[in-house]
Amino acid sequence: MITVGFTPEFFRKLKKLTPQLQGIAFKKIVLFRDKNNHRRLEVHKLHGKYAGFFAFSIDRKNRIIFEWTSGTEALLHTIGNH
Repeated sequence: MITVGFTPEFFRKLKKLTPQLQGIAFKKIVLFRDKNNHRRLEVHKLHGKYAGFFAFSIDRKNRIIFEWTSGTEALLHTIGNH
């Protein structure tokens, strides 16, 4: 099971989402905590400005950007556009 941490920026961006998207985001985070779901969530490495970070989608427009702090710990940084 993966331990998940959150930055203040993540919560600021989460508050800006609709209540429906917030619910979807929390469901995706629960799935993310089990590494077996990473293929299903299409967790992928980012490039360019976000090199060194990873992401998975909330919906077609929004994604959660995170970094691995260890093999079993991830820090969710922000929610952004694709």
